[in-house]
Amino acid sequence: MSTLDHNFNDIASESAKSEADAPKYPPPFSIRFTFEERASLDAARGHKALAAHIREELFGDDVSPRKRPGNSPVKDAEALARVLGALGASRLSSNLNQLAKAVNTGSLPVTPETEADLVEACREIQALRADLLRALGKMPRSGP
Repeated sequence: MSTLDHNFNDIASESAKSEADAPKYPPPFSIRFTFEERASLDAARGHKALAAHIREELFGDDVSPRKRPGNSPVKDAEALARVLGALGASRLSSNLNQLAKAVNTGSLPVTPETEADLVEACREIQALRADLLRALGKMPRSGP
């Protein structure tokens, strides 16, 4: 059957019917705060989402749980901060790019000093990888 044989209006109306059968949620509620009120809420909420904090303040223990507790996969914020700090302080990406260019052009002299530098860079990358995996709640594998 070609696309010319389809009745696109019928297909669209069927799709609209299935959307109409979906459960309805109440419309969102909007509220404006002064800068001081918002700052107070931000300070009190800690790492929680603002909406979750406000619901907890309003309803206490009667607050209904949400389907997704949050979209942040970070389990260890300290480990993530270490990784981001190390990445920001290092010239790792630039140095690796220069090494790759030298390898591709054949101009990288392989000396014991160069080999030691490469091994050290690999160790640092492995440490960053392990910290990042811990921050995301994953267990780093031992070994390369």
